[in-house]
Amino acid sequence: MQKGNSPRERFKEIVSRDDEQINFAEAALLIAAEEYPRLDIALYLEKLDRFGDLVRDRAAQAQSSRDVLSAINATLFGELCFRGNVEHYYDPRNSFLNEVIDRRTGIPITLTAVYIEVARRVGLHVEGVGMPGHFIAKLATESGDLFIDAFNGGRMFGQAGCADLLSDMSGGKIKLRPEHLEAVTKKQILARMLANLLGVYAAGDQARALRAIERILLINPGSPPHVRDRGLLLATLGRTTEAIAELERYLMLAPDAPDANSIREQVKTVRQSQARLN
Repeated sequence: MQKGNSPRERFKEIVSRDDEQINFAEAALLIAAEEYPRLDIALYLEKLDRFGDLVRDRAAQAQSSRDVLSAINATLFGELCFRGNVEHYYDPRNSFLNEVIDRRTGIPITLTAVYIEVARRVGLHVEGVGMPGHFIAKLATESGDLFIDAFNGGRMFGQAGCADLLSDMSGGKIKLRPEHLEAVTKKQILARMLANLLGVYAAGDQARALRAIERILLINPGSPPHVRDRGLLLATLGRTTEAIAELERYLMLAPDAPDANSIREQVKTVRQSQARLN
């Protein structure tokens, strides 16, 4: 991080770039840096480098990309003992890449982030796939797409396995569609990581929830639901002038939204509260 740049400023700078120019690992660590002000981002990038070195040694005799994936799995889930945090799924530490690297446990998206970064270090272009309710990775191979479930020990399967996974997770209510298996961008992964943090903090920590929304808006500045939710959080935190501006911006972005009338009433309420304070 350049001297004088705050994590937020550096994050904004990175996510303003075209997707292929984004240093994904650095951006993910910058999400954590707001929670951990002393975070040494370079140190964690070096740790990912070392994981890549371990895989490279193990994959020295690999004959195919699938062999390299097997080496990644043996390294991450065997030697290094990464695993899905089933017991404490909603622990916010599962969404911070430094904690996932240190504690060797996380949720599907952050474990997949580690997987993607380690694969990149050994020359494999692994991408993220945001299935409904679960996040996995995929690698295009000569025989078709191969999917990897980093939350479950790097289990590998084809499209039929994805259909079974989705059916099991949804109790048969959701059928697999082609768009469910499309690769997502780095910006989409970062936004989903922040959305997970928002979900953890929304009920009990409004200041942290606000920070999550503000960084989502750096990625997607015109996202009406996040503009609205930022306004509502600002109102709850007593920042009435900013709240009114943001809620009015939401009404400009989505004048016909189903909740538009309720937000107009909220603006009136915030204005009345502001007038009483003055």
